[in-house]
Amino acid sequence: MISITQVTKKFGSRTAVDHLSLSVPRGEIFGLLGHNGAGKSTAIGMMLGQVWPTSGEVRVCGFDVTSQRNKALQKVGAIFEAPVFYDYLSGWRNLEILSSYTAPTSRERIREVVDWVGLTGRVESKVRTYSHGMRSRLALAQALLPKPELLILDEPSDGLDPEGIHEMRNTIQRLHRELGLTILLSSHLLNEVEQLCTRIAVLQRGRKVFEGNVADVRAGRGRVTLKTPDFAAAAAVLLGLGLITATSEGKFISLGDGHTTAEVTQALVSSGIAVDGIWQHEQTVEDFYMSLVNSTTVAPDSN
Repeated sequence: MISITQVTKKFGSRTAVDHLSLSVPRGEIFGLLGHNGAGKSTAIGMMLGQVWPTSGEVRVCGFDVTSQRNKALQKVGAIFEAPVFYDYLSGWRNLEILSSYTAPTSRERIREVVDWVGLTGRVESKVRTYSHGMRSRLALAQALLPKPELLILDEPSDGLDPEGIHEMRNTIQRLHRELGLTILLSSHLLNEVEQLCTRIAVLQRGRKVFEGNVADVRAGRGRVTLKTPDFAAAAAVLLGLGLITATSEGKFISLGDGHTTAEVTQALVSSGIAVDGIWQHEQTVEDFYMSLVNSTTVAPDSN
């Protein structure tokens, strides 16, 4: 559904996105992560044809966004940056007006998406009376009007309270499950990304520093937590025996191929080193993300 190949975007002498390549296949919920200024919004802007790439190719739904923008975006719905509505009009009237900018939309379709996002009881109220959560639901309703196959959501839960975040998560999951939508999600809420996404990419200073499955991230890249009174001595024994390949943070070990935690425990006990606990480490996406961005060095742009 989305194919980005060696895309670079420069604003004057500043490189916002640097040789970015990524692919989002049909049916996936894909998470795009990165600190402010990492290039996420620029990348999404290029997917939506609002920002022109300096070089490279952006294809959405099989079409080049630069040369075939209308066809590329025909089946795309999006929440991008802060949604803007006419506060003095009702939610319903806003949806009528906003949909008219692209294509006429029937009352039946508007009613359908209003039901989908849970605004049925308030859609006739003026938008100025809406809570932040209701505005987010109205923005999602607008994104769903064209019957999209691809939904691009830039910080859809931004500013919501815990209840609103929970409701937005459930709505996104239901859209994916019941409508079969492909969803690209950009969010700072890493716990939400972990619960929603099947695969993620991490940007840092415009460059992709990771792309992979959330399941693999949770597996902690094979790390094992070892709790012992003398971790340094334990590590030296295990490295000497070839049972592990690396250690980190004074508590994690990486098992060598074919070796088990039982072998590690036996070796340490035989060496007179107590083992208080040993278990496979399942890291969160937040653990992984923070470790990655704090350890990854990106060379400054030379331009």
